[in-house]
Amino acid sequence: MGMNGVVNGDLDPVINHTVAHASRVYDYLLGGTDNFEADRRAAVSMAEVLPGGLAAIQSNCRQNRVFLAQAVHWLASQGVRQFLDIGPGIPTVNPTHQVAQRVAADCRVVYVDRDPIVLAHAHELLRSTPAGDVRFIQEDLRHPAQILEKAAELLDFDQPVAVLLVAIYHMLPDSQHPHRINTALLAGLSEGSFLVASHLTADFLGPVWDEAVRRLSESTHESFCNRTREQFAGFFDGLELVPPGIVPIDDWLRDGPEPPGPNAQPKLPEDVDPDWVNPLWAAVGYKP
Repeated sequence: MGMNGVVNGDLDPVINHTVAHASRVYDYLLGGTDNFEADRRAAVSMAEVLPGGLAAIQSNCRQNRVFLAQAVHWLASQGVRQFLDIGPGIPTVNPTHQVAQRVAADCRVVYVDRDPIVLAHAHELLRSTPAGDVRFIQEDLRHPAQILEKAAELLDFDQPVAVLLVAIYHMLPDSQHPHRINTALLAGLSEGSFLVASHLTADFLGPVWDEAVRRLSESTHESFCNRTREQFAGFFDGLELVPPGIVPIDDWLRDGPEPPGPNAQPKLPEDVDPDWVNPLWAAVGYKP
């Protein structure tokens, strides 16, 4: 056991710090240090059009991380011992394997990311308990068959697996068929498996959030997109939703099956618009 490693990876990528990058912008918003001036400018530009400002977006990002941690903790407490975390980003507080292995030391986790910047930090994700295993795969979400094939070197897909797609599908426009990708991933899972996902939406904030996402896409040269509740629900077709179902992410933190932790609801500064809402849908689904 404890056979940790990187599959198909290059640990010395060339990194351009003059153009904002999605993983580093997210790292900055989470309070990390693995970011550059271009990333900070992108975050500020995005925040300028929002009533909640930069502080609100930073709080929202923390809530998204807490959602992931609470979902993983609950799943491990329900007996899930295998996790496939796609698009984990630059390592930050409470990565999936640490949360899961605190519940059960024999949990196995496979991280998947195509991003060379994330790959450069992969060694920080490869620290498993002796009883468990952690592996990092360099692969693209748009290639679900390859992900499942490579992950099967560590995970047993005849047993339940929790697939984590937290704040990742909004980086795939409809032209890249994210719902088709999701169907292919779910088809490779056994009964008793789970899907954990969150997704950006303009359902709460309207055109102002559309503009913020447009600015982020322009700064990072990525194709971020909002989706409605109905579009997000399509990722859970054929699954049974774990209560409270598909809800705003702050409602999931409050009403979900895992008791909220002390940081589940990061408090917004007093100067943030009281009507500000976290622009994320969240849900956990079960494959019957």
